[in-house]
Amino acid sequence: QVQLVESGGGLVQAGGSLRLSCVASTRSFSAYAMGWFRHTPGKEREFVATISRSGDYTYYGDFVAGRFTVSRDNTKNTAYLQMNNLKPEDTAVYYCTAGPNVRVGVQEYDYWGQGTLVTVSS
Repeated sequence: QVQLVESGGGLVQAGGSLRLSCVASTRSFSAYAMGWFRHTPGKEREFVATISRSGDYTYYGDFVAGRFTVSRDNTKNTAYLQMNNLKPEDTAVYYCTAGPNVRVGVQEYDYWGQGTLVTVSS
């Protein structure tokens, strides 16, 4: 069992930046690909980014358009999502996930954090 705890969400003005962190409670952190998804009420959970076990491969949702960067530090059991040039439409609960491979589907990940709220004001 892997527990994931996100932090770093909050209120930011449009154009601002936030860095989300996700700490995993496992000795095998490097055995998991990590993903980030987001959810707003009335919508499906949306893929944001994923990073491979070693961190050498990353993939992003189309809407990211170069604004976000996913990274990880396997020595700290932590994944990060750096978000720049935030827009009001980025307002959502952001979830950290862990799974065996880099994927874009919600069903491909085994473990989920509780989420952290990001609110972007205009």
